[in-house]
Amino acid sequence: MAGRQDSHAGPPDAAGAAWGGPGDEREVTLEVHLRPRTMDEFVGQRGVVENLELAVTAARGRGEALDHVLLCGLPGLGKTTLAHLVADRMGGHLHEAAAPVLTRAADLAGLLTRLERGDVLFIDEVHRLPPAVEEYLYAAMEDFVLDIVLDQGPSARSLRIDLPRFTLVGATTREGMLSAPLRDRFVIRERLEPYPVDALASIARRTADLLGVEMDADGARWLARRARGTPRVVNRFVRRVRDLAQVEGEGRITEALARDGLARIGVDEDGLDRLDRQVLTALSRAGGRPLGLKTIAAAVGEDERTLEDVCEPHLLREGYLVKTPQGRQLTPSGWLLLGGTPPASEATYPLPLG
Repeated sequence: MAGRQDSHAGPPDAAGAAWGGPGDEREVTLEVHLRPRTMDEFVGQRGVVENLELAVTAARGRGEALDHVLLCGLPGLGKTTLAHLVADRMGGHLHEAAAPVLTRAADLAGLLTRLERGDVLFIDEVHRLPPAVEEYLYAAMEDFVLDIVLDQGPSARSLRIDLPRFTLVGATTREGMLSAPLRDRFVIRERLEPYPVDALASIARRTADLLGVEMDADGARWLARRARGTPRVVNRFVRRVRDLAQVEGEGRITEALARDGLARIGVDEDGLDRLDRQVLTALSRAGGRPLGLKTIAAAVGEDERTLEDVCEPHLLREGYLVKTPQGRQLTPSGWLLLGGTPPASEATYPLPLG
């Protein structure tokens, strides 16, 4: 990476903690080691990568800072990695921040005043910025100035600080929660989608090579099919199965060893973990009646945000539950997975939301 990388990071989000996101210093170091070093190494999301590469090349050709970028998508799809790659290609320094820890305007001001021309400021979960902090971003993004109010009451005065041309890269898992004024200031908006199995299998084998463990094609595909379309998850699987291969598999990850490894960490043949099965079981106990998110969270003893960001996207894609105006509800496929019988025919199920 070009230059230094500054951070102002808070605790890992619930999705990251549950599915192998950044945690302690060792976890962060290893995750950085596994990241692609160039755009060419980035597997999947070809449309997004090509659009970003085009924008970067054009900006560099004009000698300008890249327009502000908004990256949307589920946790673990590569938004942070792309921010690193954009900063590297632009030749600037990357400054990282987590929106939940930017609680005061002074926190944001501290970041903005450290920026140099061409730097990239990456704000994760940008939709969680407090309104008072977000308002300071408007002028910074549009006019590259920072207006600071000094003192209060009759003696209050405003101080304007000119900022260098920089690029804000915002990452969000919930684009709909962004305010319209903030969203409109992002000229480049890209959405990352879940990865196909072939791409995840390629990522798994690359990760195995970096970790110094041999993996055959069948083992890679077994892990990829159960990774929820998410590189972060397949990397977590490889790291866990590597331990088993080292101790019991002669240093080689095969399909049989991958099956055994995932079973040991509670991931079943359908790619569901303990929390997924608890959610489906809670819905089945409702006898076909829709349940609200708060009720499900209380039943399984988990945070609502974890259920929305980690469990629901996978269960919805697999067709095991639907979100209706009345709440979450098991589908016939969900009942079949649990070995039960749906209380009504599929034709009577309400249309899902969204």
